[in-house]
Amino acid sequence: MYEALTSTLIRSIAEHKSVDPNELDVIVADYIDIAAVEQLARHSTSTWSLEFELPNHSVTVHSDGRVLVDGQVRLNWISD
Repeated sequence: MYEALTSTLIRSIAEHKSVDPNELDVIVADYIDIAAVEQLARHSTSTWSLEFELPNHSVTVHSDGRVLVDGQVRLNWISD
């Protein structure tokens, strides 16, 4: 399940920018530690949120699965 968080983050950002995930103009791993994010996702019994900035965008991930880009809910990493 935690691997779904990383791929959902990338898909959410790409969807927000209306591009294919392979065509993103940013490398998410340059802005967050992917291994740390996956470790955080393993804490499914805790309530947490993670917020980080990309150029011109703010991304927030919640333990309930919501991924928001610039305040707009995009995808849910738990149900994907």
